[in-house]
Amino acid sequence: MSYGTDFVLTLFTDDPALARRADAAGIDRIGLDLEKYGKDERQDARRTWISDHREKDLPAVAATLDKAQVFVRTEPVHDGLRAQIDRVIAMGAQVLMLPYFRETREAARFIEFVDGRATACLLIETAQAAARVRDIVRLEGVDEIHVGLNDLYLTLGLDSHFEVLASPVMEMLSDVVCGAGIPFGFGGVGRLGDPRLPVSSDLVYAQHPRLRSTRALVSRVFLSPDPAAVDIAAEVARLRARLDYWASRPVEELSAAREAVRREAQRRAKA
Repeated sequence: MSYGTDFVLTLFTDDPALARRADAAGIDRIGLDLEKYGKDERQDARRTWISDHREKDLPAVAATLDKAQVFVRTEPVHDGLRAQIDRVIAMGAQVLMLPYFRETREAARFIEFVDGRATACLLIETAQAAARVRDIVRLEGVDEIHVGLNDLYLTLGLDSHFEVLASPVMEMLSDVVCGAGIPFGFGGVGRLGDPRLPVSSDLVYAQHPRLRSTRALVSRVFLSPDPAAVDIAAEVARLRARLDYWASRPVEELSAAREAVRREAQRRAKA
């Protein structure tokens, strides 16, 4: 096994046919993004994608999976969260992610609701949660922590998620989470060599070993514009091989890749 082989990839889809292809291609987790509360208000101006997935589609997606775990990003903490968690676990969810929380007690409630029945992943994407990460990692039952770059840069008042990625904030989060022995991941990954991406996917890949990340979401652009035309298995194999490459590089090369991301973030901010 290797860094790239073991790297955990998660795909959001409500399409059973695509889920089946992704499962066969070696994507590790597949399922629904059910987060909607408040997301359109905070991200609409940035024209980010808002999921239209529905709970009722989860059994059909889960039924197609052979190796991949069934994944669900839930709503943020609200009065109906416990019931939602109970429902999706009953439908087969094996990994649950809590989005957009600010307080340590919100993370604690999510963990209580999951109650050990699924992997509990916390998505740090607010400045408040980032500032409280040392308390958050002490919670019993935290299985994983993922950093959501899009919302985090907005709540930090920065110019882009690339600025966050190259910032000391990410190094602090990595140090605290990995230091606590909790698996750490961030952001999403695009296809290697995709010219549409604002920053080279290869430079983003390099940040994962630099930050000791072991997991990422598969970005929407990875399968666009036509998922049927993408050889998912080949692209996933290329991604994993490139992660292996970067994991083998010396610290100086990883630092240079970080500087390249930082420079590109500055260039984009001035454009």
